[in-house]
Amino acid sequence: MKTDVTNENNLGETKSFLSFRLGEEHFTIPVMKIMEILEVPKITKVPQSPNFLVGVINLRGAVLPVIDTRIKFGMTQMEYTINTCILVLSVEVNDETLVVGALVDSVSEVFELNESKIKPSPSIATKYRADYIAGMIQEDDHFMMVLNIDKVFSSMDLESMAESKEVKVEENK
Repeated sequence: MKTDVTNENNLGETKSFLSFRLGEEHFTIPVMKIMEILEVPKITKVPQSPNFLVGVINLRGAVLPVIDTRIKFGMTQMEYTINTCILVLSVEVNDETLVVGALVDSVSEVFELNESKIKPSPSIATKYRADYIAGMIQEDDHFMMVLNIDKVFSSMDLESMAESKEVKVEENK
């Protein structure tokens, strides 16, 4: 992806994005939402958790819930590869900032793009919820979906994760 330089003809702000893959699909999110990228450590399963919640990991003494993004998007679960990683994300839900881990198949690159280059997503025939997709970026012969990561994790999902963490804590007593 080429860097786009803002000029007088381009309205919009240039921002950094991180692109990643889930299967053959290409996605991107603003870099400012990513706290770090981790190799996949041992993940502790959480009993009675939603199917998309793979479990939790210890992130420097804090419990980090890990979401299988493939399952969240209705894809089939895959075996982890050497490229599978966890994006540690800062997510805004109901005026609260939460930290969650999102499993992705691979990270591609960090690039800069003028926001004016982001096209609206089609309103019909998408296999993902419309509120998940903030727009589309055309890159050579394929499109990359710009995720609205704050919408991907709904408050109901996060309540389910919080309940799962409480179950885990109670079992350890």
